[in-house]
Amino acid sequence: MRYDCLIVDDEEALAQSTCEYFSLFGVSAFWAADSETCLQFFREHTAGLILLDINLGSSSGFDLCKQLREKTDIPILFISARRSDDDMLLALSIGGDDYIQKPYSLSVLLAKVKVVLGRYSAQPTPPLTIDGITLDEHAHTVFLNGKKVELKMMEFKLLSYLMKNQGRVISKDELFRKIWEDSITGDNTLNVHIRRLREKLESDPNNPEYIQTVWGTGYRFKGEQSS
Repeated sequence: MRYDCLIVDDEEALAQSTCEYFSLFGVSAFWAADSETCLQFFREHTAGLILLDINLGSSSGFDLCKQLREKTDIPILFISARRSDDDMLLALSIGGDDYIQKPYSLSVLLAKVKVVLGRYSAQPTPPLTIDGITLDEHAHTVFLNGKKVELKMMEFKLLSYLMKNQGRVISKDELFRKIWEDSITGDNTLNVHIRRLREKLESDPNNPEYIQTVWGTGYRFKGEQSS
């Protein structure tokens, strides 16, 4: 069976209420209290995305994320009461696609979940090629000079937006609104994703050719689009 959302959280009351709220709006959700229940879930079911807490009793959401990333690339949105930048940066660096702090608004969380689910059911568009980088939204793949580049969900979305707006300077505020669907995402989140994209695409990440910083404003994707 396929669920829209798997919630992995040891706070039963919060997880159950989130599942019930989602179901009122047509989003099917399943709750797992720990890592083993989560892994067992994927032996029998699938999900469109995962909401993953960091503290899972005797286990860690960080460790679970690493295990999941060995088997699946579906979006993982961390949900946690932890507020330190170190926790957020670690969550993103090991494969998390977003970091949502508790306590969260159920309506805002539902909106984020619907955006992610909707993105994967969007109509396919032709592949886009710029200077050796080919991005295929339908297949969710990126190739650099014919070699496949593995990107996480938010990395892929960020690269797609930059490439579609090739040559235009894009402000950080615009990227926050278009990529993360909010205006409160911090610079650290964006910086981490830009750095990871450069490490995967640039021959010299410290002197990027594709993703260029426009100081005081934002970023620009440089290159010539193939016809």
